[in-house]
Amino acid sequence: MTATGPLTWRRWWWLVLLAGSLADADPALRSAAGERARVAGIDVVTYATAVKDVVVIVGALPAGDAMAGSGNLAVPTLMAMMLDRGTRSQDRFAIADALESVGAEITYEAGAQSLEVRAKCLRKDLPLVLGVIAAELRTPALQSAEFAKARQQFIGSLEQSLQNTDARAEEAFGSAIFPIGHPNHPHPVADYLAAAKTVTLNQLKDFHSRYYGPAHMTLVLVGDVSTDSARSEVARDFTGWSGGEDYLSAAAPATPTSPPEPSAVVVPIAGKSSVSVLLGEASGLRYRDPDALALRVGTAVLGHGFTSRLMSVVRDQEGLTYGISAGLADDAITDGAWEISATFAPSLLDKGVASTRRELQRWWSEGVSETELNLYKQDLVGSYEVGLSTTAGVAEALILALQRGYDIDWLTAYPEAVKALSRAQVNAAIKTHLDPKRMVLIEAGSLPR
Repeated sequence: MTATGPLTWRRWWWLVLLAGSLADADPALRSAAGERARVAGIDVVTYATAVKDVVVIVGALPAGDAMAGSGNLAVPTLMAMMLDRGTRSQDRFAIADALESVGAEITYEAGAQSLEVRAKCLRKDLPLVLGVIAAELRTPALQSAEFAKARQQFIGSLEQSLQNTDARAEEAFGSAIFPIGHPNHPHPVADYLAAAKTVTLNQLKDFHSRYYGPAHMTLVLVGDVSTDSARSEVARDFTGWSGGEDYLSAAAPATPTSPPEPSAVVVPIAGKSSVSVLLGEASGLRYRDPDALALRVGTAVLGHGFTSRLMSVVRDQEGLTYGISAGLADDAITDGAWEISATFAPSLLDKGVASTRRELQRWWSEGVSETELNLYKQDLVGSYEVGLSTTAGVAEALILALQRGYDIDWLTAYPEAVKALSRAQVNAAIKTHLDPKRMVLIEAGSLPR
């Protein structure tokens, strides 16, 4: 088992787990295979697939970095890092031996708002794995010696992040577009580092007592799983657990100003061979809001994949970068961001930014064509369906849909929603919610000027 403490405010949910294929499963059977119920206070989803013997588990509860509030910033991540370091009844080595003997895996990770749980095992070992997850969430040992080791590991990873151009660009971008108090407003890595050096074990215990509980927890089990058996195991392991708090939503969506202040932020980091660039603004949208899907599809035309406008022009035609993309982020629970992300060599930075701005302006002014829209509808639906070809892909899609406020039928409804979008809807969403004049430019790395 492992537990990690990510430092960036953005979260991308796709995790590759080689846990079997759904390629032979009939789509109609897939859509009818999911069942949802509240068990021991937890929102439990079971989704049976054609894969044999393997079960993938994905869970989440509101105990991520944003829950630190005005307290010590290091607490949520360190709490997640302590979960696989023993329980009150078993030490970490006994638990690790039990899992390794059956080839099972459990990981924990503190995200922006969620504590994320991921596991995989054979069907016969599901009782063991659910029992371990329950014990680690409910009764972690929280021993001083393990806490000291985890804190030092976290400090080391933070010190490395100070030299990471992507992490520093993300930090500066989030600070520029989200106001203080917004759940997506990040804290500087330097502040995390200072917090990690002063955090105490008692602060972790207090955080665990307040935020760890079933009230807003979701648990998704996908694969060769029996609904009745899974619910019985969850009830056995989690009954009697209480507490937990809800996810955080902004009091009001972040609203970009035109022109923004500041309009550009430079984060100099010496000795780097490339510059990480972010250009964008707060979207003001949650994933489920009207126009959000239309904007997402239109943005794919600009910056999703090798045939997108940005890749075709800035990379392939002009040779200014190895990678450039555009997308929306951090909008599952509260309003998020719209951004272009790119990496340029210092000597090509000015040309690269100019080219990016030119293509952005053209896309915004002209919109997408009918041909582009139809091609990208096919591409997005195809990519989505490929993502559902593994048990892990189905599990990730399900929990993300639930966090976005959909039910399990969104798994099959999403492709139809994409196909139904019109060019007029997409272009109207682009013009309504974005404005290149409002966008903030971030450059992090060894700058030529």
